[in-house]
This record gives sequence, C-alpha cells and structure tokens, in this order.
Amino acid sequence: MPRVHNIKKSLTPHISCVTNESDNLLDFLPDRLRAKLLPFQKDGIIFALKRNGRCMVADEMGLGKTIQAIGITYFYKEEWPLLIVVPSSLRYPWTEEIEKWIPELSPEEINVIQNKTDVRRMSTSKVTVLGYGLLTADAKTLIDALNNQNFKVVIVDESHYMKSRNATRSRILLPIVQKARRAILLTGTPALGRPEELFMQIEALFPQKFGRWTDYAKRYCNAHIRYFGKRPQWDCRGASNLNELHQLLSDIMIRRLKTEVLTQLPPKVRQRIPFDLPSAAAKELNTSFEEWEKIMRTPNSGAMETVMGLITRMFKQTAIAKAGAVKDYIKMMLQNDSLKFLVFAHHLSMLQACTEAVIENKTRYIRIDGSVSSSERIHLVNQFQKDPDTRVAILSIQAAGQGLTFTAASHVVFAELYWDPGHIKQAEDRAHRIGQCSSVNIHYLIANGTLDTLMWGMLNRKAQVTGSTLNGRKEKIQAEEGDKEKWDFLQFAEAWTPNDSSEELRKEALFTHFEKEKQHDIRSFFVPQPKKRQLMTSCDESKRFREENTVVSSDPTKTAARDIIDYESDVEPETKRLKLAASEDHCSPSEETPSQSKQIRTPLVESVQEAKAQLTTPAFPVEGWQCSLCTYINNSELPYCEMCETPQGSAVMQIDSLNHIQDKNEKDDSQKDTSKKVQTISDCEKQALAQSEPGQLADSKEETPKIEKEDGLTSQPGNEQWKSSDTLPVYDTLMFCASRNTDRIHIYTKDGKQMSCNFIPLDIKLDLWEDLPASFQLKQYRSLILRFVREWSSLTAMKQRIIRKSGQLFCSPILALEEITKQQTKQNCTKRYITKEDVAVASMDKVKNVGGHVRLITKESRPRDPFTKKLLEDGACVPFLNPYTVQADLTVKPSTSKGYLQAVDNEGNPLCLRCQQPTCQTKQACKANSWDSRFCSLKCQEEFWIRSNNSYLRAKVFETEHGVCQLCNVNAQELFLRLRDAPKSQRKNLLYATWTSKLPLEQLNEMIRNPGEGHFWQVDHIKPVYGGGGQCSLDNLQTLCTVCHKERTARQAKERSQVRRQSLASKHGSDITRFLVKK
Repeated sequence: MPRVHNIKKSLTPHISCVTNESDNLLDFLPDRLRAKLLPFQKDGIIFALKRNGRCMVADEMGLGKTIQAIGITYFYKEEWPLLIVVPSSLRYPWTEEIEKWIPELSPEEINVIQNKTDVRRMSTSKVTVLGYGLLTADAKTLIDALNNQNFKVVIVDESHYMKSRNATRSRILLPIVQKARRAILLTGTPALGRPEELFMQIEALFPQKFGRWTDYAKRYCNAHIRYFGKRPQWDCRGASNLNELHQLLSDIMIRRLKTEVLTQLPPKVRQRIPFDLPSAAAKELNTSFEEWEKIMRTPNSGAMETVMGLITRMFKQTAIAKAGAVKDYIKMMLQNDSLKFLVFAHHLSMLQACTEAVIENKTRYIRIDGSVSSSERIHLVNQFQKDPDTRVAILSIQAAGQGLTFTAASHVVFAELYWDPGHIKQAEDRAHRIGQCSSVNIHYLIANGTLDTLMWGMLNRKAQVTGSTLNGRKEKIQAEEGDKEKWDFLQFAEAWTPNDSSEELRKEALFTHFEKEKQHDIRSFFVPQPKKRQLMTSCDESKRFREENTVVSSDPTKTAARDIIDYESDVEPETKRLKLAASEDHCSPSEETPSQSKQIRTPLVESVQEAKAQLTTPAFPVEGWQCSLCTYINNSELPYCEMCETPQGSAVMQIDSLNHIQDKNEKDDSQKDTSKKVQTISDCEKQALAQSEPGQLADSKEETPKIEKEDGLTSQPGNEQWKSSDTLPVYDTLMFCASRNTDRIHIYTKDGKQMSCNFIPLDIKLDLWEDLPASFQLKQYRSLILRFVREWSSLTAMKQRIIRKSGQLFCSPILALEEITKQQTKQNCTKRYITKEDVAVASMDKVKNVGGHVRLITKESRPRDPFTKKLLEDGACVPFLNPYTVQADLTVKPSTSKGYLQAVDNEGNPLCLRCQQPTCQTKQACKANSWDSRFCSLKCQEEFWIRSNNSYLRAKVFETEHGVCQLCNVNAQELFLRLRDAPKSQRKNLLYATWTSKLPLEQLNEMIRNPGEGHFWQVDHIKPVYGGGGQCSLDNLQTLCTVCHKERTARQAKERSQVRRQSLASKHGSDITRFLVKK
C-alpha cells in the first residue's frame, strides 16, 4: 500500500496547461471521452496517474469530477473489478455515465446493487455500483461479499459521507478503500465545516499520513477539554494550523474553483433578503429565545442534550414563523412567467408552505424530498429540465442538494439556511455548473430576530475555516443586502399554519349531496345520451375512442390523437382539459390505445397476415362499420358492436374506404415480390415483414427512405457522403441488447460480437446521432437503427422493461418480446397473492419429495411469538423440523408468526422460497444469516414480492408507468400530489371539475380529508384474477385511474354474474344453438 514517504511532490495541484506530452499520456482513453475532456479535466487525470491512482479530486461542484474519475479508472481497467460507492440517489446517473463513456462494457458487466442481499452478480461483474444507504450494521451478507471480493480499484463519490469516525458506513468503507490498489475520492466539499471531517478521508487514502486521530485533532482541530455542565468532553470542533494543513493536502488533493478554470461560466450572484416578521408569527419563537438566553446566562446549568434540543426546536419554529413570508416571496417570483427557479428548504413544514404557494398560483412544479425514490428523482429532474411548463423545483437541501443537475433554472431561493456552508454551496451549484448559459441569482431569505441571523454568522465563520483549509485563503458567503423597501411587503405576510391532518374541516370544505347533484364534468357535454353511454368503458372514451380507431380514407397511415393532460392556469377553479395532439410517430407507446395493445400481444407476423386477410373484403359505405365477429353493420358512433359487444378496434374491419391488398395465400407463392404487391400497408406491418424476412433487406432499400420520412426519422442531406464509406464492415443485420439500468441500447454484430457503441432511442428520434461512431451514418446502418427505434417505440413502457430485464440479444424487440412471453410458464391461478401458508405447503412438499427438513426463518433476532420460540432454540442453528408435525401445527395456527417456513436439502443448503433451488452452498446456515438466504437471486426475490406484497407491486408498476392511467391517459399521480400538498380548504376546488367528479360523495370527501395514492390510481390485472390472472408478473399489470378501475370492475362483475347465470341455467336446460350444429 502506498505510504506518505513514497509520494512524489514534484506535481502541484494547479497544473498550468495541457502540453502535447500530456495529450500523449491520455491516448489510452476512448476517442470520444478524450475529445470531451476540458483542459483542466485532463490535468486532473494526469495528477491522479502520477500519484499511482490514489488521490482526492476535490474540484468545486459542477466542474465534472465524474468524467475525470472514469478516465482515471479506465487507465487501470486491467486491475478491475471496479467498485463505485455513491449516494443512493446517484446510482443510476453513475451507471448512465459509465455506459456512455465506456461503451465497450456490455450491460451484463455492470452490476447495480439493489439491496443488502443482492451479491450474486458481484463476482462476475467488472463494475459494481453501490449506494451508501446499504452500508448498515445489519447488512452482513453484503459486507462479507465486499470484503471477499477484494476490489483493486475503488471510486468513492461524495466522499464527505465518510466524515464521521463513528458512523457505520465509515467503518465499513475504510478497510475496503485502504486495501484497494487504486482509490479515487470525489467531493466538492471535503470538509463541510471543520477540519475534523477530513481525517477519515485522508486515513482511507494514506493511513497514518497525519499520525493517529489524537495527533491530528490536537494539531489541526484545536482539540481541548470542554465542560457541558459538570461533564468534561473532548472538543475537536475547532481549527488550527490551517495553512500547514492546506500545504499537506495539496500533495494528495487537487482542487480547482470555477472562477479559475471555467471563466466562460456566467457568474453566481448572491443576494440576502432580510425582513421583519409579524409579531403574531414569532410569538412561539420569542418564548424559546427567552428560555435559551436564560440557560446561556446561567453557567453549568444545563446538559448538552438540553441545549441542542432547544436549538433544534428553535430551528423548526423559525421555519414555521417565516413560512408565510416565504410563500408571498415565491408568489411574487411566479409573476414573471419566463422564470424557472429552485426553492431549497430543510423542514417538511417549510417544503409544505412552498408547495402551497406554487399550487395556489396554479403553476406546474416538482418536489423532491426524502420520501421520493431514487428512480423517481431522475424522472422529476428530467421533467424540470425539459418541460417548459414546469417552472419550480421545491427541493430538500439534504435529499436533492447533491449530485443532481438543474441547469434549466436561473434563480435559486433558500427558504431556510443550514448548519454548514458545504451543504449550502452544494445546493447552489445544482444550477451553477457546466451547461448553465445564464447567470445564477441566489436569494437568501433571512428573518430578523430568528435563528437565521445567528446561523448566517455561523456559516460565514465556518466558510473562513474551510476556505483556508481547502483553498488556502479565507472566504465567506458574499451576499449583498437587497433593497429593504423592495421587500417591505414581507413583514405584512399572514402567519402560516401547518396543514395538520387532525384539524377539523369546515362543512364548506367538503362536498354535500346537493353540490354533488349539481356537479358536472365538462366532458359530459361530449358524451352520447344515457342509452349509448352505457356501452362506454372508461371515463372519457366516447369521442376519443372513435377518433383513435377510425382509419381515415385519405391517409390510411395517420394514427390517432392522444389525450394530453394540461392544467389551465387561468381558470378558477382549476380544471384539467383534454387536448388532442396529433402525433407523427406511428408506433409510439404513448399513442397506443387499449385495442392496439391487445393486438400487439399476438405474434406480429400473424397479425399482419390477419390484417391482410381482413382487408381483402370489399369496402362498405362510410355510414357504419362491420363487426368481424358477427358481421353486423353498426352505426359509426358506436365503439362496441350492438349485437355482440365486440370492441370496434379489436379485430374489427373498418368501413372506411381502404386500398385493396393481395390475399394472404399469395405471399407464400412469391415472397420476393411482397414489397411490390402490397400497395398500401401500415408502418407496423412493414417493419414486421422486414423482420420476418431479413433476406429481403436489400430488395427493400428503395422503400426505406420513404418509411423514414413517414416516421419523422429522416436522413440529413449532409450525411449522403457516408453512403460509400468503407471505414466499417457493412452488416446486413444488427443485433441489440437493452441495458438493465439505463435507457441505452447496445449494438452487436449479427454474430453477437459487441461493436462498442450504444445509443438512446429518444436521441435517434430527435436526430441526435452523436453517441454513435461516424461510420453509423452509412445508409444501411441508419435504416437498421431507425427500424429498431420504430419497433422499440411501439412497445409500452412495461413491455420495454420486460425486454431490458431479460438481458437478451435480439434483432427485433417485438419478436424478442414474443419469444420471452413464450418462454414464460403459463399459469392459471385464481388466487391474488402468494401467502405464507402457500410457501409453507410448497416447502413441505419439496422436503417430502427430495428429503431434508424445514425451518422457520424470521427477521427478528429474538423470537417473540410463542410458536416461533418453540421451533427455535436460543439463537443457535435452526433445528430439524419434521414436515408432518409442522403441517399439523400449521392447521392449528396458520399464520406461522412473522416468518416463512423454508425447506433445507439433505446437504444443509437452504432452498429458495420462490423456485425451491439452493440459495447458497453453506452447511447448516445459522440463524444469523437465515433471513438473508431466502432467495437464490434478485430475480426470484422480485418475482416473489410482486406476487405476495401489494405495496411492492404498486412501487414496481409506478417505476414504469408513473401513475398514468393506461386507458384514459390521465396523470392520476400528479393530481394526487397537488391535492396532498394543497391546503385542506382548497382541495375541494381542485377536485370540483376534474375527472374524479364521477366518484361517490364519501370517496371525494375522503380524498379531501386524508388523500392517498390509492384514492387516485390502482394497479389492475389485465387478465382478471377470476380469469386465471392471479399471482402474475408485471406484464399482466397496468395502472388505472380510480374511475376507469371502478367501471372496469363493474363490467367484470357483470360478466361474472352472466357466466354464473348461464352455468346455473345449463344445469336445468340445454343450449338451443346445439340443435344448429352439424353432427
């Protein structure tokens, strides 16, 4: 391991400029990565290489430390596996960067740890991405796997997470980083407020460089004895000898500021907005201040816990006291319609007040706090960055203050301060970073006479310490004071009260029967009369369904319009309206109607042949449409057949005039002339024929430009020069592999050889080809990629997820999905979930068939239940349980306490609860590890929880569909968030004219009193449980808004009732149709 005396001091952190010799040192990097690096980033890579890959890159936030770390570790790729430790919310952004800059890595070689037992792929992966949140004391399986793997190259992002010497994650990470041959620590704030926070990071890189902890504390932390009451305590929170510490750090740490190396970046403008609080708002806070002053005046009067508890209470009271003024300030900023800005706060009460201000202004927003999952945070960031209507991001300083990019914002508002300058600067630089095109204005709202004034002074004192330590000069948070007269209105703000769920609601805030009878949905004016409306199946299908499923005779390839939810900001009360937005993308999942989704489930080539067979029938007049099931001609306004109730879009022939297509049987006689015979054919049919007949690719070259033009995926005129290029071998077929963790698609040759390039389908649709080599501008390759993007876009998000999780190589995503579906075991189960009793029965059956025994595994360390206590023996290894006696016990007490009954084979290996295969090869696993040995793989674990846990099932569906109804396209989750965050007095107005108006009165009032996700959207089985769709995987699940779910449930109940009546009638009579069947 490198020691201090072996480190060369010839290179300083501030390298002047990159010379030709330096450029030559970076020839090992991939061409695209090397071309992307800025000069100072190249300096950072060279700095690390000259220190044998052990250093800290401490550049200021927003200077691109990630790409530097990737370049450094790529030099040592022969020493991989590589471990990357990051904050949990940054696991997927890091994976995206790895795949983007090192395309030679296949998706299977990158492993993102999902939970504390997900260690199966760690030994076979080249790159492992791990979140700090999993490094806990109870993660014994994960910790053992990390230590046994002996990672030689380690990246620790946001390494200030290791600042505490006593934190569990610091103690776990320390030996891993010390044992690694190469270790790169990344952080923009190595010390958030004190020199003591540097020690663990330095100790991880170079043990004993500054001696033991006591030596370091005395020398650089001004360590001394301090009394809290009568109790002495070693106080290491000070600072001393900072210039010396800075010089020593410069040898192992490189740090550049944006003002030094990124002069083209627009400046950061800070402004302090001081204001006075109304006396009523600060009443509680003033009482706490008097108590605090009394304690501080009396020497040795209180313990440290009492003082800190009082300060914490005052911090929260400050937030509530200034919340009313913060609301008025946000509303003032929202008056500028072109402004996009961030609002940072710490307490949930302040986040709530900021959210209410935005909702009252009828502005679209995002909110990220600790309750938002990692995957959803990335989705919200993309929404803010790309959606011009999303103008405000309400962010928690701790949850969203690090690692995320919000360069679309030009203003940052701090509704609250925080305890150290590190977190404040991290939050500021979410907007002020590479990619920002305008100056960033930062506003600090400081309430006079509160804890804010004390915290502002404390922040500046700490900033001087960290500035001297890290940058070699004293610094402070430079913020000019705003014009007092301009912000005078803040002192007249009304006091804000938290939205407490326990407060009594006034009658005016709830719906009444009289109001419910008067309440009408505006869409009801566009629906047929009651007799026709009873055939409808969802909340807004009347006109939309007809328009989406009718083929226009003048343009048979034009697809349907889609409902898009749009909030009207100038209507009171706020309503949603349905906007018809015509789309040029014929096969995108967002435009897929329910009837179309049913057709996709059939084999693609068969569906093309069926369509061709149907279209051979001569066209009928436009007055109606003919049902293909019963041949009845229906009125054009009816979406269902009047006789047999078959949907108009489901295997139904449209009556609009269509061009004639050759009969299905002629295809077998002359396959080579298919493209000539089929004069009019949809885009999906064309791509199906192309995939089913790959040999005809050369014959259909002339049609390719036409198809591309129709899809909006056109070739640039300037790309014609690549038609005759011979820089890359030309393949008539390409294969693809979808990444498990990102949106990227990796490209392979037809022989399955990786081509070291990947792309994002959305980029190709936007004609952005920069992720692919220039050789892919060849016409043949462009055609193959464009065809893939069309097919991929035709799949729903859930179907794309199925392909991603499979990890398969494929040519056509549609055919790949069909193949995956065929491989899945078809089960016909009418039970909704797997229960513990089902697991117990399966385990006992396994033991009876192959031998072994069963054991009861629980999560608790101590058995509390008497039944569990009888089966386990004082924490020792799990004893043998006779399956016959256990079965008898289960009949008496079927709940089996809080654990699961697991089978163990004759060799002592526990068997998976899902597939009954061995989970690990350890003899007689002790109880300490028994809970972690429930499943053999992450796949089995996910499938088991999806089939047994409703909350887990909802979370997984939400990750894919984000709470958007798959029938009517209503964004139910967005309405839920707006209603949850709105004041209770305004919730009624938000609901008054929305799609929820069809719900019963009691349900509407419950939404107002205590809104929950389950009130707005449900996870529904596509194939119903009573029809055999129980205990299913995600491909049989969909999101439905409450209205659509209620109507679908009612329709299914009616169908079940009819089946029961028919079954009952058949017992006492015979079906008359039997007499009409030939024998």
